[in-house]
Amino acid sequence: MTRSWILTYFCTDVAGIQSAVSTFIYEAGGFIEESKAHSDPAANRFFSRIVFRSGSDGAFDFEGFEKGFGELADKFEMEWSVVDADRRASAVIAVSKFGHCLNDLLHRWKNGALPIDIRAIISNHEAMREMSEWYGIPYHYIPISKQTKLESETEFYRITKEYDAELVVLARYMQILSDGLAAKLSGRCINIHHSFLPSFKGAKPYHQAHERGVKLIGATAHYVTTDLDEGPIIEQDVERVDHSLAPNQLVEVGRDIEARVLSRAVKWHASNRVILNGDKTIVFK
Repeated sequence: MTRSWILTYFCTDVAGIQSAVSTFIYEAGGFIEESKAHSDPAANRFFSRIVFRSGSDGAFDFEGFEKGFGELADKFEMEWSVVDADRRASAVIAVSKFGHCLNDLLHRWKNGALPIDIRAIISNHEAMREMSEWYGIPYHYIPISKQTKLESETEFYRITKEYDAELVVLARYMQILSDGLAAKLSGRCINIHHSFLPSFKGAKPYHQAHERGVKLIGATAHYVTTDLDEGPIIEQDVERVDHSLAPNQLVEVGRDIEARVLSRAVKWHASNRVILNGDKTIVFK
């Protein structure tokens, strides 16, 4: 039985990288199924994602591959990883009162459309407990106030460690993470928020958008950083709207966009299709 692996790497862009990597995979007994690459001239960086499989007899020395590729990676000063293509990233989802993104993620996870293993749900409200329990997922209620924020975030992080979460998804979790927690979850915490021009902050953003006659509404999924809503963007989408839509209809359209944008971002991250490139991302779709 054959098995497949996903190799991702990035390094300074110099001649011969692709040739060296492809030759190494071939000589190690691997067969390349998919290969994508991107050269960033401004940063002088080269990025690549390769899916390869073992031969028809299934024989493949994975440990030997890792050791040998490590030596090649050192030559090109690469940052790299190689994972089983069938692995499912362990995930913890955080949510508040609005369940549209959570419901979408749970449905896609249940039918096998997302390569993740949802191990727990964290919330600062009890509103999503019934949904969580219906799917058989542990639900952790962590109330938060200004006085208890530090203790609440300590418990939040403890739970992510308890479930060995490789990915934390803020599925409309209406709390701003402290710089300390954001730093601890760097590169593995994804947030979703609405995208408007002009920007509307605070309560009822869709109602504000309606009052201003906005013609496009959208959503952005990005990695969480210490800069609020300014982390590297993974995915965005928009939909055209007009004067005929009432505020509640804008909310419905917006929530649908948020759900699909977040699910795509989660899927691409869990499939090792996203590589950080400074303040932006390379996404091999």
